Amino acid sequence: QVQLVESGGGLVQAGGSLRLSCAASGRVFSINAMGWYRQAPGKQRHLVAAITSGGSTTYVESVKGRFTISRDNAKNTVYLQMNSLKPEDTAVYYCNTVPPKIRDWGQGTQVTVSS
Repeated sequence: QVQLVESGGGLVQAGGSLRLSCAASGRVFSINAMGWYRQAPGKQRHLVAAITSGGSTTYVESVKGRFTISRDNAKNTVYLQMNSLKPEDTAVYYCNTVPPKIRDWGQGTQVTVSS
């Protein structure tokens, strides 16, 4: 049973920073691209950052230059460093493979950015 456990969210003022972490099962983590997705209230969940098993990264335009995705294969963990946060970044953040193959998403971690 693959499990994803996200953590690190919270309430922060605009311009602040947060670092999210996602711990995943070993085999699925090591051979797959991983990504951070987010879902704002009333909107669909979508991918915001991805990292391949080799470390190549891609970002959605709205977070480029502010977010950095990284992974520690030894710890089966993927991170999302979020800087210069904006109110529109408010959402529940999830991790999964890219494309999402793990049927049971984690509980996510809430990020709330106040103006």
